[in-house]
Amino acid sequence: AVIGAGIGGTSAAYFLRQKFGKDVRIDVFEKGTVGGRLATVNVEGKDYEAGGSVIHPLNLHMKHFVKELGLSVPDNQDSLMGIYNGDEFVFEESSWYIINVLKLLWNYGFNSLRMNMWVEDILDKFMRIYRYQAHDYSFSSIEGLLHALGGNDFIQMLNRTLDETMQKAGFSQKFIYEVVTPIMRVNYGQGVNISSFAGAVSLAGTDSGLWSVKGGNKLVCTGLLYASKAQLISGTVIAVEEKTRPKHTGGTVKLYEVSYNSTSGSASDLYDIVLVATPLNRKMANITFRNFNPPIPEFSNNYHQTVATFVHGRLNASFFGYKESSYFSLADIFTTENPKLFINSLGIVSPVQNKPEEAKQPMGEAVWKVFSKEPVTKEQLNLLFSAYDSVKEKKWLAYPHYSIPKNCPPVILHDRIYYLNGIEWAASAMEMSAIAAKNAALLSYHRWYRNADMIDQEDLNEKLKTEL
Repeated sequence: AVIGAGIGGTSAAYFLRQKFGKDVRIDVFEKGTVGGRLATVNVEGKDYEAGGSVIHPLNLHMKHFVKELGLSVPDNQDSLMGIYNGDEFVFEESSWYIINVLKLLWNYGFNSLRMNMWVEDILDKFMRIYRYQAHDYSFSSIEGLLHALGGNDFIQMLNRTLDETMQKAGFSQKFIYEVVTPIMRVNYGQGVNISSFAGAVSLAGTDSGLWSVKGGNKLVCTGLLYASKAQLISGTVIAVEEKTRPKHTGGTVKLYEVSYNSTSGSASDLYDIVLVATPLNRKMANITFRNFNPPIPEFSNNYHQTVATFVHGRLNASFFGYKESSYFSLADIFTTENPKLFINSLGIVSPVQNKPEEAKQPMGEAVWKVFSKEPVTKEQLNLLFSAYDSVKEKKWLAYPHYSIPKNCPPVILHDRIYYLNGIEWAASAMEMSAIAAKNAALLSYHRWYRNADMIDQEDLNEKLKTEL
């Protein structure tokens, strides 16, 4: 049983099928729509990404899925970005690359270049996961997985704020406040007090070459589900309980009973292995684990509310201090931390079926996506927009509320119950869920067949170098 049909659950079903073969029965439970936090919203007859929206060029699992499923990637449209501090723009991109480089040097010295090198160094180590997983190695804890990638450095990054890490590395306070904080506010709705590992993943999301799937990223989930030949059960899982059943050959076998409510009433079924691919947070998945000894722990970890508001209208450039609207050319506005700012960011978005002619025109009619902690009021909309004719709001418990220090929840909840979403406490991203899914599929396979030498191996990097 796989509980949850977001990117974690559907990629888990896909990887389980690859490992366990064609004869194993795989059921995927989903109470909402397939895709989970990958979802679209319809504005004026066109669909826009409302949840997980960008994929990094080094996200190898997502790249593989798109290729394997025959999906395509829309044309990339360049747009200009500015950083607003509540009074003025502290940085505005130019359409001339060389001018941007000079502006960054003038404002922040070599901080920007050093940040790229710092993130690249972390990514280099992180990329080892693909080699480990290609050789079928798995890990029984998130900390173990991270340690195998980046040693104690990665573990320290879980337990130290991004602010502290970057200051120690010699980045200027001005750069951290004006450049790094706005990036965190867009990606995680939080500032530089999040863990430096989540922060590094967030900074990687500012690279060029970011992409999405034509038709919507959720198509990856429906495609993986189809490719896995798993059965989708539309229903809300309410409980998992351990049961003992007699074997035909004598003796007993332990199984897990998954109870769920669907439109046709309540039902239950028995499984050898259960993968939980939904956050075990009472507001998101209210699953009771019955009669386990010792009991399966409750996770009180909070998820952070982000509100995505889609507005079809004309931006009011004077709100951002522009006298002449005609000179306004920014299609993405990031913000610094300022109590009087009611938004985290706003930017023009293209439909998921985007056509090349739908270019980003900041001063024309456009669909803007506004990120904020709280719903945007009518008064606030009237400040941001000179005119608008449609507003759609999507509230998400989108990613963990990152606080330091924080241990990641366990991967193994019980003998054969595995939890994928613990990885979000290191960092939340589509690719992180796919990595957790492959790890859980491999781990459940190796523990079922008692391949202890494929779990939690030390010095894998050295081992694989010599093997190769």
